[in-house]
Amino acid sequence: MEIHQILSASDAASLVEKEKAFVDSHPDYTVSMRRYILSARSQKDELLCNSSFNEGLSAVSFVIQPILGRDSIAVWIYLVKDCAVEFLWSTNLCSHAPGSENQTREILQAYENDLAEKNLTISDNCVRTWFFVDDIDRNYSGVVVGRRENFEEQGMTKDTHYLASTGICGGAVVQDTIVQMDALAIKGEFSQHYLYAPANFNPTHEYGVTFERGVVVKFGGESHILISGTASINNKGEIVHPGDTSAQTLRMWDNVEALLHEASSSWKDVRMMIVYLRNAEDHDVVSALFSERFGSDIPYVITLAPVCRPGWLIEMECIAIR
Repeated sequence: MEIHQILSASDAASLVEKEKAFVDSHPDYTVSMRRYILSARSQKDELLCNSSFNEGLSAVSFVIQPILGRDSIAVWIYLVKDCAVEFLWSTNLCSHAPGSENQTREILQAYENDLAEKNLTISDNCVRTWFFVDDIDRNYSGVVVGRRENFEEQGMTKDTHYLASTGICGGAVVQDTIVQMDALAIKGEFSQHYLYAPANFNPTHEYGVTFERGVVVKFGGESHILISGTASINNKGEIVHPGDTSAQTLRMWDNVEALLHEASSSWKDVRMMIVYLRNAEDHDVVSALFSERFGSDIPYVITLAPVCRPGWLIEMECIAIR
């Protein structure tokens, strides 16, 4: 069993207090992962200096993506109980190699080596990645090349499969690095199949990138649907509704819904959402749209994080459990 929660606060101390209360209210659960979404790098130091902050409680991720709205810091908490498999989180993976292409290549190679020590592989065991890229408009092309080359070396091609993923603007907490990666691998008995929704999407390799739109991971009698970063795109790889954030939001929802439907799921199964905006001034309209459609039924956070194409004004990712 799993519980996802997203909490936000005006400062690090208040967030730690909220988080502790939430975790203490679920004593039968173990914290699997926490991702702190920071508006500034200094907030990491504030967290670590807080006497109530327990860094060793779980895998911990930090990414700099300014929170939009009243708060300035947030955390996504992932709780598990009686889990039939082992979640293996790798977080804050960085490299000091020159350029985003070389950093991506080194990060993936190091991750591959780490999994190999556990007799696992990226291709067979990794179910989800997140690439946080500083100045994404300039550096994302290098990430694309480095990832594609690593995947090809491991036998992952358009004829086999890639991985569910988000590639989004975000600052690494390790200074002087461009790319930071988080990844989730699974050890144990599980199966997975990928989502395509061809009426809404084209294969990603047709426009040069190497990720899957989503994946269904099955274990312990449950289906876990991990939806990749999804924007307002059509099945020709084109941006839909250029310049119109509201219309892009509606199309984005249609695309996510198509992926959920292919997984025999729906919005009622969604447990968390993260929303990424290119422009801070779009927050109020997007927040109103999400509030009207979802209310407080699904925990989510809206961050300032440009998508990998300048024409995309909004993107989201989510996790559903059926």
